[in-house]
Amino acid sequence: MNKKKILQLCTFLVLTNTFLTTFSNSATAREKAPTQTTLIQKTIEQAYTKFKPVQDGQNASYIPYLAKADSALYGIAIVTVDGQVFKVGNADHNFPVESVSKIFTLADVLQKKGADTILRKVGVNATGLPFNSVLAIELNNDKLGGSPPAGNPLVNAGAIATASLVEGKTVEAKWKSVLDTASAFAGHPLHLNEDVYQSEMASNQHNQAIAILLHSYDALYADPMETVDLYTRECSYDVNALDLATMGATLANGGTNPRTHLPVVNATTSAHVLAVMATAGLYNTTGEWLFKVGLPGKSGVGGGIVAVVPGKLAIGVYSSRLDTAGNSVRGQLAVQFIAEALGANIFSSKAQ
Repeated sequence: MNKKKILQLCTFLVLTNTFLTTFSNSATAREKAPTQTTLIQKTIEQAYTKFKPVQDGQNASYIPYLAKADSALYGIAIVTVDGQVFKVGNADHNFPVESVSKIFTLADVLQKKGADTILRKVGVNATGLPFNSVLAIELNNDKLGGSPPAGNPLVNAGAIATASLVEGKTVEAKWKSVLDTASAFAGHPLHLNEDVYQSEMASNQHNQAIAILLHSYDALYADPMETVDLYTRECSYDVNALDLATMGATLANGGTNPRTHLPVVNATTSAHVLAVMATAGLYNTTGEWLFKVGLPGKSGVGGGIVAVVPGKLAIGVYSSRLDTAGNSVRGQLAVQFIAEALGANIFSSKAQ
């Protein structure tokens, strides 16, 4: 063998060895590096462990059923837009959806009656006042430019006005529309919690007053008492943290449920719902939430929170202890931790 061939052979052997070493090192690195699936599960387990000892806040006391909820229960779930499911703790424990339902009723009305109807008849601006404020109605009505008195679909006045726009000739027909839409978001039939419904119907005089006031301003579009009945039912169906994550992931996925693969609403409706969540999803602390977490979210006094990473996933959390604004204390802490760990803040240039 001449020197030229020996040199070529040596070069080949060196290159082969380099390739094999590089391939081996790359494979080892892949084995050591956590996959996205592993990272998500690890992150929610860390959030569960980290905040489980937190005892701040208290159950909603003005609704008897919620006042007696077990405040030790705590669950987290994530559903991705490709249908992967992650959960920890009491993620399958059912609880009343309360105000989280507002986003799905809004989606129903947006899908069937269009964005202009919500803009003209309800409004989408933040009120800056508590979720059950009557003063907000008066202030919105006094604004120049014809701002709708209801203010926003995610505060009580706006949610009651939105409920009055649900299609149907009877309360039962409207209720079917609301529940069918929510069930499609969840991917299975949801059910009214009769105890919660009766408990709230016996103590909803404030919401009745809101409905009557809206009616006096021609800002309610159905019978006031029938609308309050519908709105109360809307807040009284049961969900769990996994349901909320699935429902949020449907919005993240442009309106198609990632677990059933069935379309619920269109992508435009999903985008509009997420935008409204960003303005008033956590009541009058929404600005602080968006500043800290950077995700559209929605809370309810039942202890649930859903947060959405558009195009990627949604987080559902349940814990009944609330802060003074009506938001789950552990829920907020858990979502913020998860969003930071996964680089999910939609306003960050480093969002993954």
